[in-house]
Amino acid sequence: MRRGTAGTLKTAFFFFASICAWYSGYLLAELIPEVSLTSAVYSIRSISEKPLLKAPAPKRQKCDHWTPCPLNTYAYRLLSGGGKFKYAKICFEDELLMGEKTRNVGRGINIAVVNYMTGKVIATRHFDMFEGDNSGPMTNFIQSAPPKSLLFMVTQDDGASRLKEDAKKVIEALGSKQIRNIRFRSSWVFLTAKGFELPAEIQRENINHSESARNRYSGWPAEVQIEGCIPKQPS
Repeated sequence: MRRGTAGTLKTAFFFFASICAWYSGYLLAELIPEVSLTSAVYSIRSISEKPLLKAPAPKRQKCDHWTPCPLNTYAYRLLSGGGKFKYAKICFEDELLMGEKTRNVGRGINIAVVNYMTGKVIATRHFDMFEGDNSGPMTNFIQSAPPKSLLFMVTQDDGASRLKEDAKKVIEALGSKQIRNIRFRSSWVFLTAKGFELPAEIQRENINHSESARNRYSGWPAEVQIEGCIPKQPS
């Protein structure tokens, strides 16, 4: 077969195949209703436009606990100060008893006294342990707390330099295991009860010392905290 004849046949074949493909598409379009095609396109477009489902934000718990306290318990959280600008906090039943926002926290040892029976705050004070003679007044303040009281103590900056032996004895008698280990700028938190015993499993105390090799802040250690749930008095 000549080369010109073969080329002519090949061209004719492709032309015939194109005509068949066009006709097949025409028949298919006639057989499928236009409404079905429109609905299919709309459905695909709607799927892409639907908003993504998001998990609901976790419910905030008292004193920023991760999980809620059981019924008939008090929620608490104690946080020591850290550096120059991280203020100590005492939170009880979701109320900030001492902190930056309440403007009653200061350098030294900060103490809040709460009536265990009612859950109401009795008094809050801070005692500077870097300047002045405040160890004696702090001792008197602790001793004046009435029976059936909860006492919360947190340090801000330095709580040790002018802390005297009488104050250490009083705090030690309330159950502190770390008060004699407290040093310059140690971060320290302590929970205790006066006139009754707290359950053994409750977090009561934590301490972190200032060491230049591992301090979080320049000249200050990282904050420490304790939190938990205190069973209320049975009715």
